[in-house]
Amino acid sequence: MTINEIKEYILDVPDFPKPGILFKDIMPLFEHVDVRNEVLNHLISKAKDFKPEVIVGIESRGFFFGMLMAHALNIPFIPIRKKGKLPGELLSQSYDLEYGTDHMEVQSEVITKYKRILIHDDVLATGGTCEAAAKLCSYDTNVTLAFSFLMNLTFLNGEKKINSFTENISSVLTY
Repeated sequence: MTINEIKEYILDVPDFPKPGILFKDIMPLFEHVDVRNEVLNHLISKAKDFKPEVIVGIESRGFFFGMLMAHALNIPFIPIRKKGKLPGELLSQSYDLEYGTDHMEVQSEVITKYKRILIHDDVLATGGTCEAAAKLCSYDTNVTLAFSFLMNLTFLNGEKKINSFTENISSVLTY
């Protein structure tokens, strides 16, 4: 299956969640097992090259493939959630989106166990969410990060915000 064939399963939704945003809906991709598995195999292959100790998924669409990747690699999965969704001792970070500002959190007692962390999300857009996730995961200087995405919207220059954390950035699709 070619990259262009996979792109056929990503639906463009104009003006969502607000006017001027072209939302990339990945839900149609999940309806087609062969396409989903092709994407998953690509993500797993890149993850194996990095040899992560843990997959960290960014809420919420980073959970879909992030959990599947962790399962396939037989390693833990840690969610980074929006503010107020996790109990316990938390690390918190604010971030800007194309359409607002928010906070994300991770359980500090869980994340600080790992030194090779693969952060996964569905899309790299402006990079604000991923930069915040990288800050949460960079709890000390011995942490090595990598990023994994289904899509990279290169015209939004998100890589500029995360290049300082790592050059190990991979995506299945590029727009």
